[in-house]
Amino acid sequence: MELQVSFRSGGQQIVGMLHIPERSPAPGIIMCHGFTGDKSETHRLFVTAARDFARHGLVVLRFDFRGSGDSEGEFSEMTVSREIEDARAALDFLSARPEVRAEHVAALGLSLGGCVAACLAGADQRVRALVLWSATAHLDRLASRIPANLKPGEVFDHHGWPLGRGLLDDLVEIDPLKALAGYSGPSLVVHGSEDETVPPSDSSDYRLALGGRCTLHLVKGADHVYSSLEYKAEVVELSRRFLLEAMKVKSKR
Repeated sequence: MELQVSFRSGGQQIVGMLHIPERSPAPGIIMCHGFTGDKSETHRLFVTAARDFARHGLVVLRFDFRGSGDSEGEFSEMTVSREIEDARAALDFLSARPEVRAEHVAALGLSLGGCVAACLAGADQRVRALVLWSATAHLDRLASRIPANLKPGEVFDHHGWPLGRGLLDDLVEIDPLKALAGYSGPSLVVHGSEDETVPPSDSSDYRLALGGRCTLHLVKGADHVYSSLEYKAEVVELSRRFLLEAMKVKSKR
């Protein structure tokens, strides 16, 4: 079953899609999209993954951060800290659903959403498993796209996306690798070997930060968003197997 849902973060409405398996209550997972992305993600990567996970017994919540997709807010107000706040609100919402076993909840993030998921996992003990896809570990790369002299109230036109001064100030304060010191659960880090947006070396940095309970997998030949049916299937299947094992779920198929 798929339900359109909404909840609030910072006084604004967040819009999401909830995927519910045939049997519940079951473990749950939130999916955090990337920079300028949305709850479907490019070539419907999140839709494909969420439906697959639900078919195998997981409750999945994919949602739009404030200022993205169908959620309230303006993208010019977007910061990583706000997205972490939104992810925590998503975790609150999912954990409270009667279909979810609140003691078994995971987080998955793509690209900048991976940074968000990592920071959430490091700060919130409710996150019991973590999956990072093409996750950015060094936010100075994004900060370098924004003029340093951007004034409060002004926006920088980034390919049609308005970036505000608040984002620039926020980027220098957040370090997802340090944040993970607060997380000790199992993790899966996936990266394309030919990622042109986030260097594969970021995945190695996450692997070191996460320690012995982390599995690192490079998808040979894949780009940043796994742009082929073969790459997408590999990432989804690998992540599903990890989540089912980490959350101790017997596949329903």
